[in-house]
Amino acid sequence: MDDYTAHEVAGVIAPPPLIYAAGLILGLLLGRMRPAALLPPRARGPRRAAGTALIAAGSGLGGWAVWTMARAGTGPNPRHPATALVVDGPFRYSRNPIYLSLTAIYLGITLLRNTLWPLLLLPAVLAVIRRGVIEREERYLLSRFGESYRAYQARVRRWV
Repeated sequence: MDDYTAHEVAGVIAPPPLIYAAGLILGLLLGRMRPAALLPPRARGPRRAAGTALIAAGSGLGGWAVWTMARAGTGPNPRHPATALVVDGPFRYSRNPIYLSLTAIYLGITLLRNTLWPLLLLPAVLAVIRRGVIEREERYLLSRFGESYRAYQARVRRWV
């Protein structure tokens, strides 16, 4: 029995919003120290529109996912035990709609700030999310919900 089946939680390395925030803040700080524009100044209008749209879409998706989880009687905090396997709402399309929403918000802020550094750090953030959060959650959910979760994994992609 590994640590994930021995405990009632997934054992993620850190709260996912904190992981995204750390990458974004580090990128913004690097952007202040060594400015590097993501797009040229003439693209300000489309860049701002795209950034705003990503933040709105990410917020909407995240809100929908949290609402769907609450309706199912469980919460989004991976440091708390899962009380239900949620497979409807946005979870019909992605096993991780909240992380997808956080990625969209991260990209939206990057566009609004027009700095390259957060974008360059995003692959590292996503690697930490995958290895330190998603893979641990998947092992935990498999131990908690067994064949129901395995069937869900077979039906629904990890991201989109």
